[in-house]
Amino acid sequence: MRLNKIKNLLFLFFIFIVTANAQEPVAGKAWSMEQCIDYALKNNISVKQSELNTEISEVNLKQSKANLLPELNGSASHLYDFGLNIDRVTNELTKQEMLSENLALNTDVNLFSGWQNINNIKQNRYNYQAGKFDIDKMKNDISLNVASDYLQILYNIESLENAKNQMGITAAQVDRTQKLVDAGAAAKGTLLDIQAQLATEELNVTNAQNNLDISYLTLAQLLNMSSAEGFTIVKPEINIAGDALLTSNPTQIYNSAVANLPEMKSADLKVKSAERGVSSAWGALSPRLSLVASYGTSYSSLPSQLSSLPAFEGYAPNGSYTSRGDTVLSPLFSNPTFKKASFMDQYKDNANKYFGFNLTVPIFNRFQTKLAIDKAKIQKINAELTVESTKLQIQKNIQQAFADASAALKNYASSQKALIAMEESFKYTEQKFNVGMVNTTDYNTAKNKLITSQSQVLQAKYQFVFKTKVLDFYQGKPLKF
Repeated sequence: MRLNKIKNLLFLFFIFIVTANAQEPVAGKAWSMEQCIDYALKNNISVKQSELNTEISEVNLKQSKANLLPELNGSASHLYDFGLNIDRVTNELTKQEMLSENLALNTDVNLFSGWQNINNIKQNRYNYQAGKFDIDKMKNDISLNVASDYLQILYNIESLENAKNQMGITAAQVDRTQKLVDAGAAAKGTLLDIQAQLATEELNVTNAQNNLDISYLTLAQLLNMSSAEGFTIVKPEINIAGDALLTSNPTQIYNSAVANLPEMKSADLKVKSAERGVSSAWGALSPRLSLVASYGTSYSSLPSQLSSLPAFEGYAPNGSYTSRGDTVLSPLFSNPTFKKASFMDQYKDNANKYFGFNLTVPIFNRFQTKLAIDKAKIQKINAELTVESTKLQIQKNIQQAFADASAALKNYASSQKALIAMEESFKYTEQKFNVGMVNTTDYNTAKNKLITSQSQVLQAKYQFVFKTKVLDFYQGKPLKF
């Protein structure tokens, strides 16, 4: 009884350890973008599925290599025959019941078949190598998605901070206006207008918080986490210098991408694979030469071993006569007798062996080989078109990212200038509002313009940061701050 309790305690302890190790380490920890990317690459289901597909390609490669080995098959039978059979000794029909056993060992060695096996090995090797690059491509896509979601969180954090700051300013203005109304120095309508502005900005804070929560959830789901609770990220310092420039042009970035991106290497390998597929299909037109060999033996329950030779027993008329009418006599012999040979003797005496060569020449197989060749050629053309399509897509992505980054940089510079001017304008409007020189409508209009300017600066900033990260990615640079 005590032993069972100890076993139960050990089992519970084991479950606790496994569960503790399986928990996602998010609580109380701020994640950097590099950590998010590493975690996603280890836990994302799409990456795992891509790895499994590559493992299948590796198995196919091993199978194609194994096809070069000889084929060896063994067979055995244990049969009960009733009724009409053939006596193996006399080769005559018999109705005796018979028990028989047969053993055989056969081999077939492919000596030549148009180099199909060799071409299949090379084709599967290219497919396996392409599969590994497909995994890298999948990881790159996941990394870019993580970077995008990570930057979206940073954008939403700053948006929330700006919304809270603006709400704080308006809340202070409400308190000030309330005191003026209480003192009879300001109209009640002024207070109501400011309170309405505060309610709008409180809604902005709520929306900004919701956007932040959703962006955290989106990233957590991409990382394949069960929950975003307690998940936070590191907030790096992101400053864009006033003289920031894009140091590389689209052509330079494209040349680097085509030479290094895994999708290009995968596409090139798939072309080589398709070429080997064509060669393998042509090989089916070649004669097939193989070496065959066999060893077999058997056992029968019927008498099969001679036990006594025929004995001379005299002469007897055979029913015929000579020309003179004399009876013709023929010698008489006793019938030979047989006995059942032993199990091991039969397996030794009944052994049958052979070896030789088989040559198969394809003549007509309903155009299957010709159509297989045509299909392989089409697949090769399609693989070549995939290479060109991949190049065009990369070029398009780079040109779009470069154009977006250039536009975002210009927008950031101009919106930052506009923000500085708007801040000064709002400060001046606020001072005039405090002394009653402008009404609440003008004050709220100036405040909303300031909020819009801050939003435009943030959008341009993170648009530029993300697009530059995309361009860095195409140049083979790591995604990090």
